[in-house]
Amino acid sequence: MKAVIQRVKRTALSVDGKLISEIPFGLAVYLGVKVGDTESQAEAISGKISRLRIFEDDAGKMNLSVLDVKGEILLISQFTLYGDCSHGNRPSFTLAEQPERANELYKLVAQNLRGLGCTVKTGVFGADMKIEQFNDGPVTIIYEV
Repeated sequence: MKAVIQRVKRTALSVDGKLISEIPFGLAVYLGVKVGDTESQAEAISGKISRLRIFEDDAGKMNLSVLDVKGEILLISQFTLYGDCSHGNRPSFTLAEQPERANELYKLVAQNLRGLGCTVKTGVFGADMKIEQFNDGPVTIIYEV
């Protein structure tokens, strides 16, 4: 399971021109699920995302989590995180989990984050999403478990 975690000021997600989810500030998290990923990995990545200290404290140090700053999380499924372009120029997605199982684990990550006290909004699994994102920093962390 892989997450691209970005600190944002504002993020909005639309499908077919309709606003689906929006957060005022916090984290935009793009989540990829790999073949063979498990519920325990979903739990581990949720814990890391909720506790990741990438927000600045009063001294300007990245020392606060999304929970500390009362930010929100926009969790976005993205199978292309497991695109393999090591051979040729067209990515292969054979490492990405099948949609049904990937969606189960995606939903589990959202549920786990909520259980940890995070405010979580989601995209639409498998949809052609349009995302407007105003990055803060920019701060981008890639985490794989």
